[in-house]
Amino acid sequence: MKIGIISLQGAVPEHISMTSQALNSLGLKGEVVAVRHPKELTESSALILPGGESTTISKLLKRFELHDPLIKAADEGIPIMGTCAGCILMAKEGDDEVAKTKTELLKIMDMKVNRNAFGRQRESFEAELDIQGFNSSFPGIFIRGPLIEEVYGKCKALSYYDDKIVMAKQDNLLGLSFHPELSGDSRIHEMFLKMI
Repeated sequence: MKIGIISLQGAVPEHISMTSQALNSLGLKGEVVAVRHPKELTESSALILPGGESTTISKLLKRFELHDPLIKAADEGIPIMGTCAGCILMAKEGDDEVAKTKTELLKIMDMKVNRNAFGRQRESFEAELDIQGFNSSFPGIFIRGPLIEEVYGKCKALSYYDDKIVMAKQDNLLGLSFHPELSGDSRIHEMFLKMI
């Protein structure tokens, strides 16, 4: 099993580390690899699209020819998890800010996002989240996080903060407004690996 981390921007080393920790916790054998080329993407059993700056990542996905292969992977049932900016890019719909910055969305999840709903970087915060299927709360770290304004179709909300959706799942796809890779808690990465 090979888990690919899209390595164009964002907390890539932290995702690699947390995914390795999750593999160990589950007693699974696997390799966690940095993905920068289409061949590396197609060789992966699951993919993580980290946070960063959504407009920049959108442009880099096009430049490195990963945009269309990511859509194809989603259609083929490959598990994909997007955190923060990754979550924005997975949405079918964005807010005015997404349109204004000409961010090209992957449009693979039945949800609408608000790009900087949780403020600027200096307004980052941590909150204990109740996540569907977890026995205890999860430390959600929000860094200029998006808000999932609406889910529809096959997409379902898994967690809320202040009555706002911050985590959603649609079949093989997982979108999060926060950064589980920075939490020190591998349960979300474990949940993701169980989707393979």
